[in-house]
Amino acid sequence: MANLANIAMLAELDGAILVDKPVGISAHDVMKAVKSTFNLVKVGHGGTLDATATGLFILLLGDATRFSNDLMCADRSYSVTLALGRETDTGDRAGNTVAEKNCADVTRERLDAALKELRGDIYQSPPEFSAVKIPGRTGYEIVRTAEGDELREKLVHVYRYEVAEFAPPKLSFSMKVAKGVSVRSLARDLGRELGCGAYLEDCRLTASGIHSVEDAVPFMKLMEMHPADFATRLIPKNRILAH
Repeated sequence: MANLANIAMLAELDGAILVDKPVGISAHDVMKAVKSTFNLVKVGHGGTLDATATGLFILLLGDATRFSNDLMCADRSYSVTLALGRETDTGDRAGNTVAEKNCADVTRERLDAALKELRGDIYQSPPEFSAVKIPGRTGYEIVRTAEGDELREKLVHVYRYEVAEFAPPKLSFSMKVAKGVSVRSLARDLGRELGCGAYLEDCRLTASGIHSVEDAVPFMKLMEMHPADFATRLIPKNRILAH
């Protein structure tokens, strides 16, 4: 339990904490837990993550919350695994199946051609449904998160893909994308390009702007830290956006 001196110290913190978010907990719940545990007054973030995803989550404390929009505009890097042969309504493994097809005829050449179509400036629409983690439950609830005008295609940018493993029905690759790209939508669209369907099985955010998950603290380890140790993980305001 933090004493009064520690509480006062933490309340005055301005900067960023890099967290390695585990699967099965929402970014909002990470933010809420850290704020409560360390008695923080003002907490924001530099971009959210799905509950089914893992990796870098940037917490912003105090006056550093003003950098939220800048961080959300940063380029992002992901490491992902897709399962071929099935499309889900959420675009990830937690969703309901909407289509299935044999993927035995998918070759590396066809994959490279499909990825080329989904590189550079592309139009993309968000998934109509998302898997939401319900507090106190082990599973996810599928809820509608986009409808009407929200489902309109928008122009986004994908810089590159690097295939790590091609072993249908599994496919793993890393990628770098600009602001606004939905990884779940990319999985869905790649499956459609290949003609067999696909969904996102695993997704890990490895970098956002200048920040890397290699410098992040695992969420559970962070929650066990003494307040003084927590404070040592702070990235000062003048380094949050530094290049």
